[in-house]
Amino acid sequence: MDQVPGSPHTPQDAQGNDGLPGCYRHPDRPTGIRCTRCEKPICPECMVSASVGFQCQACVRGGSGTGHAPHATTPRTLAGGTIAADPRLVTKILLGLNAAVFLAVWATGGGASPLIGRLDLVGLAADPSRFQLVGVAEGEWYRLLTAMFLHQQIAHFAFNMLSLWWLGPPLEAALGRVRYIALYLLAGLGGSALSYLLAAQNQPSLGASGAIFGLLGATAVLLRRMNYDMKPVLILLGLNLAFTFLWPNISWQAHVGGLVVGAAVAFGMVHAPRDRRTLVHVATCAVAGLAIVAVVWVRTLQLLG
Repeated sequence: MDQVPGSPHTPQDAQGNDGLPGCYRHPDRPTGIRCTRCEKPICPECMVSASVGFQCQACVRGGSGTGHAPHATTPRTLAGGTIAADPRLVTKILLGLNAAVFLAVWATGGGASPLIGRLDLVGLAADPSRFQLVGVAEGEWYRLLTAMFLHQQIAHFAFNMLSLWWLGPPLEAALGRVRYIALYLLAGLGGSALSYLLAAQNQPSLGASGAIFGLLGATAVLLRRMNYDMKPVLILLGLNLAFTFLWPNISWQAHVGGLVVGAAVAFGMVHAPRDRRTLVHVATCAVAGLAIVAVVWVRTLQLLG
């Protein structure tokens, strides 16, 4: 059966049809097809098949074809993040950063590396090598962050990185990259802040354990949100907490701080109403960040007062 001229469903040969309008992009090509959205004449080269008829390339670039913004129909994660082709990318980057710092420590002396004394978390202490006071209270705020990527012992580094590789990718896939990195950093800083507040002022601490405990707390919140079996993660959490309080020379403050902040931030991310998701996520991270700043400020006043 011959196609009726002007059918919005099947393009026809535009040659030899005098009197038909020219394509809006190629005026020398007469066509009987129009874009179903803007009604501009379009030739076969400019047609993009849609659910109803054909659309021009400009309308396709400017919208989703459903009357919503182009991003409105993009597949999203549980927390509203964009689904990535590689749900392990941020986790790999975090692993790489931790590994790079660990290799730098061992390349400059291992346990005697000067990097440890420059990057670990300490509230206020005397550094005999520099004959001066050092620490967060002395304005070295960066220690709250650098301590999260600093490891001295091989077993400590290996355990934390295995935990990160196990816990990180599922959370990265569920939250999306931006929310995942925000969760990781806030949990790590929360652990550093509580350690700074409660530990002895000259007691150094280091390691990614605070951030790892934050991921563990976030995993528990995510599984609860998805109505999954909670027993495995609760058993793992209980074992890690027991290890934290029973094993010597472990900064329990960092573990508890990271756990609390990670669980709180994850709760705000996975339970946010869909129509106000971005607002709730930003507010959740902002509140967590302000709480961390407040704890650091209070402790600094105590040490300098």
